[in-house]
Amino acid sequence: MNKATSLSREDETNWLEDILTCLREGKSIRRDLPGGGRLHIDRPLPFLCVHIAEDGAEPTARDVAQANASYLIAPHAAPAIAVIDAVVDTLEERFGAFLLLDIGELSQDRFLTDDAPFLPPFEVSIWSSADAIAAADAFSTAVSDSEARFRTPRVEKTEAAPLSDDKQLARELGCSAIAVRFAPVYRQPGSEDIYPELREQLVAMFFDAGLQAFASFIAMHQLFKLTTHRALGRKAFIDAVSRVDRNIDEIASTFDFLLAVTPINAEAAFEAFKASGHGAQPAFLYRPLGLQVETVKRKLFSISFEHLEDPVLYQLYREKQRELDLQLSLLSSRQNPKFVEFGRALYEPVERPLLREATTILTALNGKWPNVDDDAGMGNKIADCFQVERRARAMVAAYQRQGKDFEASVELRDDLPSGLMVSGHRLLIARSTLMDIRRVEPLLSHEIGVHLLTYFNGSAQGLRLFRSGLSGYEGMQEGLAVFAEYLSGGMTPERLKLIAGRVVGCASMLDGATFAETYSVLVRDYNFSEPAAFNLVLRLYRGGGLAKDAIYLRGLLALLDHLENGGALEPFWMGKIAASHFKVMQELADRGLLRLPAIQPIFLHTDAGRTRLERARSGMRPLDMIQRQEP
Repeated sequence: MNKATSLSREDETNWLEDILTCLREGKSIRRDLPGGGRLHIDRPLPFLCVHIAEDGAEPTARDVAQANASYLIAPHAAPAIAVIDAVVDTLEERFGAFLLLDIGELSQDRFLTDDAPFLPPFEVSIWSSADAIAAADAFSTAVSDSEARFRTPRVEKTEAAPLSDDKQLARELGCSAIAVRFAPVYRQPGSEDIYPELREQLVAMFFDAGLQAFASFIAMHQLFKLTTHRALGRKAFIDAVSRVDRNIDEIASTFDFLLAVTPINAEAAFEAFKASGHGAQPAFLYRPLGLQVETVKRKLFSISFEHLEDPVLYQLYREKQRELDLQLSLLSSRQNPKFVEFGRALYEPVERPLLREATTILTALNGKWPNVDDDAGMGNKIADCFQVERRARAMVAAYQRQGKDFEASVELRDDLPSGLMVSGHRLLIARSTLMDIRRVEPLLSHEIGVHLLTYFNGSAQGLRLFRSGLSGYEGMQEGLAVFAEYLSGGMTPERLKLIAGRVVGCASMLDGATFAETYSVLVRDYNFSEPAAFNLVLRLYRGGGLAKDAIYLRGLLALLDHLENGGALEPFWMGKIAASHFKVMQELADRGLLRLPAIQPIFLHTDAGRTRLERARSGMRPLDMIQRQEP
């Protein structure tokens, strides 16, 4: 077990004393018991979740128990009682109070009868000792308030423990205890088959309710302070999590999605497009795929998540698996009409509010938005790829002074369109790159200060998932990166125009417009230069039509709303995460599973950067970033 102490089996006669020694010393335990079953305690806590049943007989209750940081599962009550009794005595002496949660399933779903109404409620029966009534109430309230998507739980309190005599642990041990039994509604009637989605929901619901009961008990006895009941979850990754993480990362590392869908003949295609009178569809060339998509998909779906035991991590890896599946489907459909539809599923369509915001920006910039800092005042100094490379290496060195593990490489490439991109730990710079010298620092803040920084901070979290990115991370990641350009003092009308133009162009592409039609809209209606319009539309139509480029403005808007509502930036530096994962990251941090970001963005070390951040917290729209209010 990672970050834990496994017990030796050299002396089976002393196994119980070994367990108690570990508890007294504050060590972690993961021990298969002599009569079957397992005791898992990743740190001393004033509770234990117990499940007694033959292996596989009550799989959902077993999974609820195993989701906890402290649990015991066993096939029979009698041999488990000695272990439970010893654990209770030891930890009750340590904390001053201790709660046992006994979870199991009822033998039948008695509300589901032939004459029952459609989707009747399902039974949840709760018994508690006299000194655990408040904790039982917290459990009951959590279950009753849960958002059940299929059948609604009906919680009933009982004065008699809802178990057969050989399993009445809660009463036999005489400690503070709750006993919970629920109807097996995840089983399909008249069959041994189950409803997998419903089973997952039940595990998550009862696990969370159990944590709320434990938190209520801890608060009532004033054992210690909690920021949230979710902080009572696991503080260590078990080996099964590390295996899944490694397998998922190996799949993700077999391909570079953006490189695979980026044309390698951008300059030649532009010349051919001009020669055609801006009317022909450019013929793009791509790198050959170095993988067999079907083979990789088989490996992806052969990864088993059954033994993760942690519902939060289970959900994160399932989401990542689905995202990788979509990316692989995109690669297999490259230059095929299906490509655009897979891209729509992966990156979402352009929603109307987003399109309105983009159109507002483009219209305002064409009409000279009041107080705008005009690019004309920026000068005519142009940086080539070599100047960008030198400044990039200097910035990487500055970040390495914060953390020696910031081992980023900088490469000049001939097979990329003009500009910069990050691939894993590498910053790739096209040799054709030419830009206003004042844009170099902001773009490097975008690529190095966000994309590479979150890659290396994510690498330090112990799971590779946080460096390769949680599912859907790209929107917030690009929003952060664009915001970094503003914080470093480099947001310009031309840059904002480009980001808004990507949204308008993406909507046009998804509506079925041809390459030439979208190009014409940008040049004719929004005054884009011919090279800028071509590079923009190339990104949109690469591979057959990629909806990715709308995420820059979408992510920026989500970030600005987050900041205005009092949200923090710090969790976003921990790794590559989506806005939807903010609470998950907070929970994992509260549990102690995540480290604070070791490396901080340089653009937040300046007075000007901090001033701009505070301005954003007071409420800001993208157009406000280019008004003449800079410090």
